[in-house]
Formats: sequence, C-alpha cells, structure tokens
Amino acid sequence: MSEYIILTDSSCDLPPELAEKLGIEVLPLTVTVGGKDYKNYLDGREIAFKDFYARVRGGENAVTAAVNMDTFLSFMKPFLEKGIDILYLGFSSALSGTVTSGAMAADELREQYPDRKIYVVDTKCASMGQGLCVYLAALEKEKGKDIDEVYEFAKKTAPRCIHWFTVEDLFFLKRGGRVSAATAVLGTMLSIKPVLHVDDEGRLINMDKARGRKASIKAIFDKLRAAADNNLKDQVVFISHGDCIDDARYLESMLYEAGAKEVVISYVGPVIGAHSGPGTMAVFATGDVR
Repeated sequence: MSEYIILTDSSCDLPPELAEKLGIEVLPLTVTVGGKDYKNYLDGREIAFKDFYARVRGGENAVTAAVNMDTFLSFMKPFLEKGIDILYLGFSSALSGTVTSGAMAADELREQYPDRKIYVVDTKCASMGQGLCVYLAALEKEKGKDIDEVYEFAKKTAPRCIHWFTVEDLFFLKRGGRVSAATAVLGTMLSIKPVLHVDDEGRLINMDKARGRKASIKAIFDKLRAAADNNLKDQVVFISHGDCIDDARYLESMLYEAGAKEVVISYVGPVIGAHSGPGTMAVFATGDVR
C-alpha cells in the first residue's frame, strides 16, 4: 500500500494536538485584521485566538480570502516528490473558493506526477463539522485503510456530519448578508438569537430562532440530538466556540448527560470567526442526514 497523507485546511478548527496525533496535514488559511495578514495555524502561532476575538470586539475589521492554487501547489509538491499520495478534504465550496483552488492544483499535479494519487473531497462542511469528517477519516487511516478506501469513506461520511450554530452578535451575519439590517437591529433589541444549520449543499441556513443565549444553546443541542445517530449516545461530539468557553462547557454538560462518549472543544478559528463573530457556538455529530 502506498504511503499517503490526509490534508485539510485550517477552517477545520481541530485542536492542534489532535491533528498532530492523527498525522493530519493542515494548510493554513489567511485572515486580515487591521490591514495585516495572518496565517490561521491551528495553534494560533501568528494570531492567538483570544487576541483575534479581543481585536474584533474592539472594532477592528477582519476579512478573509480563499487560498490560491499556487499555495496548494507549493504545499502538495514536496509530498508527491517523496512518493506520498494525497487525500484533501476541503472547506465547503458554498462558503469559500478554497477547495476549488485545491482541485485545480490537484488537476495540474496529476499531470506532473502521473504515478501518484491525488484525491479531493468538497466536504460541504465548515469549522469542526469539517474537522469531524477529517477526524473520522483519519481514524480509518489508522485502521490500515488505503487511500482509495478512505476517499470513499470520506465521500460517504461528509454528508452525515451535522452542523448546528448560533451566534451572539447578529451584526456579523448582517455584514455577510445572512440577515437584514432590520433583523439585526430588532433581534439585538429583543435578544433574539438565530439557530443556524449547514445544509446538504454546504450553505449556512437560518432555520429557527430563540429568545436569549441559554435558549439558543439549548436549541442547537435539541436539533443535534434529534438528528444524531442513536440520539448522541456513545458518539464523539465536537464543539467550536467564538471565545465563549463557559457557554461551551454548558453545552458540553448537556451532551454528556445525553450519553455522548466524548466531547472535543476547540475555538472557531479566525477564518470563520471573521464572519460569525465573537460568541459563536457550534456543535457537530454524525447522523443519517444533516
């Protein structure tokens, strides 16, 4: 069996120690804060996550852009030159052009390295939903599965990765066109929180609303539990948060009470946090459908 890597991008928001333990290669995306570019490494080496959220809360503007094809070429080539195949599991194409750049790079590299396998999966996932798909694929690799088997596994698993989100500040969604200005103003005044979902096409969809923060967190828990395999019992569940660890712990306690086997908590990284804002709460598990 040929050696291969599982590659993803840093919008997966995995804890760095987990990615390292599983041998996952991570291409850092870029966030621009206050006019300066920072690579979004999982360990926050260029911009620490707490610092990022402090700056955004302080009014600094954060923007992102998709990785270009040349960045992928530079990252992938050293592996191929060593005879190592690549399985890239990318950020939803409905939310970013990153996976498209990865696919274009793969097409070019297949011509240069015809003996190597280079697979690309548009996971249509985001944040730790993407991370969950990557994590489960890496576990299959650890079992000794070859790249073709893990590629097929990832394609079947990505549509089963359930995403539920809520946000604290509606004005970040307004800036991204997810809600109207009137909705943002009224929702803020009345403490109405959106309950959001990533659909089968990888799009962020406003599905419901709740009055107050605790109610919105309970709502995403209820939505996840209703759709998850075995109502969450014995599952590994992922939580990502926009610098609101106390809320993440509150959600974690509900998940353990529901029978979750393990809960993994990490930050919503700057790339997604630039669009969702501080106070974002998201939860992920697997189910028959999203």
